[in-house]
Amino acid sequence: MASFGTRSMSQPPGIKICCCRVLTCINFGFVLSRGGLLKLMELGLAMLCEGLLIRYGVPYADSIGQALTSLLATTGHCFTTTGILLICYCFSDRSYGLIRQSLFETLFNAIASCMYFSSASYMGFACVVWLHPQFLVRPGFWAYPAMTAAYYMGYAAGLLHAIDAFLAFRHFRGAR
Repeated sequence: MASFGTRSMSQPPGIKICCCRVLTCINFGFVLSRGGLLKLMELGLAMLCEGLLIRYGVPYADSIGQALTSLLATTGHCFTTTGILLICYCFSDRSYGLIRQSLFETLFNAIASCMYFSSASYMGFACVVWLHPQFLVRPGFWAYPAMTAAYYMGYAAGLLHAIDAFLAFRHFRGAR
């Protein structure tokens, strides 16, 4: 059987309710493993960041400029790809072995990490240069704190993707 992180998949699939098992098509062993929890954290950060960007950043897109577009594109693409990988891994333990041992996930996570770091840095610059002065003079201007939180979450997501890239590379090289 395949091994996901520190847990093994020797347990039967699904959830045991009374005398039967339900949802046996879902591989909960992966979701509770180190790799699964890492993917869930990546998805959560991307979702929170995307929500802040849409709710508070889009109305001030003319002030923020391309920094908003850059971080929105990064979170959207990384959320989609990570979500697809998580779904594949949850429904097929064979997918985990095939995709993880290929170079795809290592490259995806390394590129996602670089994209998050660069777009978060750009958003940080935009916040300091264009949003902070407005925050100082306009009461109730929530775009600055929200965009600051978004670019901090972008840095955190970049760090998670860097860790995932390192783990995927180790798996690719054969060291689990």
